[in-house]
Amino acid sequence: MVRFHVIIPAAGSGTRMGAVAPKQYLKLNGKPLIHYVTQVFEQCAKIDTIHVVLNPDDKVWPVLSSSLSHKVQVHYCGGETRAASVLNALNAIEAHVSSDDWILVHDAARPGLSNTLLNKLLNELKDDPVGGLLALPLADTLKRADAEQRVLKTLPRDDLWQAQTPQMFGFSSLKLALTAFKGTPTDEAEAIEAFGLQPKLVCGELRNMKVTYPQDLAVLSALLDITS
Repeated sequence: MVRFHVIIPAAGSGTRMGAVAPKQYLKLNGKPLIHYVTQVFEQCAKIDTIHVVLNPDDKVWPVLSSSLSHKVQVHYCGGETRAASVLNALNAIEAHVSSDDWILVHDAARPGLSNTLLNKLLNELKDDPVGGLLALPLADTLKRADAEQRVLKTLPRDDLWQAQTPQMFGFSSLKLALTAFKGTPTDEAEAIEAFGLQPKLVCGELRNMKVTYPQDLAVLSALLDITS
């Protein structure tokens, strides 16, 4: 039987937040972002294991981990990039998963994933030959800027989507795609695309936004309060 495993790369420093702590440990309504991230997967009966990938020097996680379920496993093998962390995690769990098991990669600073949206993703992709990702169709007009931040061109937004996570692919195809990729992919889907496959886009939700800048915490707090 095919199983579902989650990888949460959480080895980054979150420099764009301008905070002392890595952003996965920043507080949202009194709880660290990564608390919300692990919680939604713990509550999903379809998810078998959850793998948190940390920086080898991480000292914060042990303080937070006492209330986690048996599903959660920690790997201190975070790399220099997200892709490296995910690939390191795939190597770490390879002996315990099947080649056709599904792997869901989710951002540690994307705490707004709902149970409903997670189940939608699983149901839409579980029989897909490639896999796919949550994403939102772009609504805003796009501008290309020059070095002085003046508009060079307005870009058509037709058929453009903003990628979210989780991104869900088979273990073997994801590992092969990340290993073969030349350079550093911005996400798992880019590596899968370079491997010659076409991931499916599953419509996400605004509340599933990624915390990148300080103001994002306030926006997300308001969204979760409105939609909870």
